[in-house]
Amino acid sequence: MQGYCVKCKSKKEMKDEQTVTLKNGRQAVKGKCPDCQTSMFKILGKK
Repeated sequence: MQGYCVKCKSKKEMKDEQTVTLKNGRQAVKGKCPDCQTSMFKILGKK
């Protein structure tokens, strides 16, 4: 899954992805930037 790294300021493929459920019931994906190891986060659309 692709996400935006705020440290590198570019879109990249996440590594070590995990799907999580937010408090409001929506789905999101957490991962790490492959270059700088910064945490990345992407909220998925409604289902």
